[in-house]
Amino acid sequence: MTDPHAYCQEKAASSGSSFYYAFMFLPPERRQAITALYAFCREVDDVVDECHDLTIAQTKLDWWRRQVNQIYDGKPEHPVGMALQDVISRFNLPREQLQEIIDGMQMDLQQTRYLDWKALHLYCYRVASVVGLLSAEIFGHTQRQTLKYAHDLGLAFQLTNIIRDVGEDARRGRIYLPVDELQRFNVPARQILEGEYSENFRALMTFQAQRARQLYEQAFSQLPAEDRKAQRPGLIMAAIYRTLLDEIEADGFQVLDRRTSLTPLRKIWIAGITWFKG
Repeated sequence: MTDPHAYCQEKAASSGSSFYYAFMFLPPERRQAITALYAFCREVDDVVDECHDLTIAQTKLDWWRRQVNQIYDGKPEHPVGMALQDVISRFNLPREQLQEIIDGMQMDLQQTRYLDWKALHLYCYRVASVVGLLSAEIFGHTQRQTLKYAHDLGLAFQLTNIIRDVGEDARRGRIYLPVDELQRFNVPARQILEGEYSENFRALMTFQAQRARQLYEQAFSQLPAEDRKAQRPGLIMAAIYRTLLDEIEADGFQVLDRRTSLTPLRKIWIAGITWFKG
């Protein structure tokens, strides 16, 4: 039988995500917990990204909804569910928040456009801010204000992902940039779907990057000094993601035909510097 935590570790390591580098310095118990949460997020996200039949994708998401209930009822079937069952007994991870992450994935099955920032904000909250809130519980906090920091940091991360993945998402028929902002900057959806660059597109992306940076600053301003040490993994992620955002902007937002990324060595270096700065 597969060891549940070993399965989650493999899932996290094979993804190549920046999250993996933020976990490196955690004590074993917290590292094991955050890796299980991350593996859960990867499993449900993969349903949407890798399953092209909507009926099958819906069936799989429904299965994961039942699996979340089974986790809390003590009867999980999946290795990730088994790992999470072990984790929720040690950390305050509400069932409703795991279900909300699936709600976010459900939105991907139901829509490919978002009319405005308010609509996109709800999506970002479900797929990223909720993950931030659960992560803050695992990392540890003494102040409720830290949850506001985690909420806003999740939004900033998701916006950075959206900026990085504009072209990749377009090839899947999705545009996460709000429709009213496309119109404001005179960027037709067709231009994005066909991978056409323009000065208007770069102006639109500059606007998105500014929003992301404002959210990073808003998040940092809400992190109490008492919890800063415990929340260092989030600060590592922020350092990596802000560096990525800077690279994308310096490259003129060439995101329609390529995917900008940082090398593993650079991520490790940023992680180490951020961790030891405290």
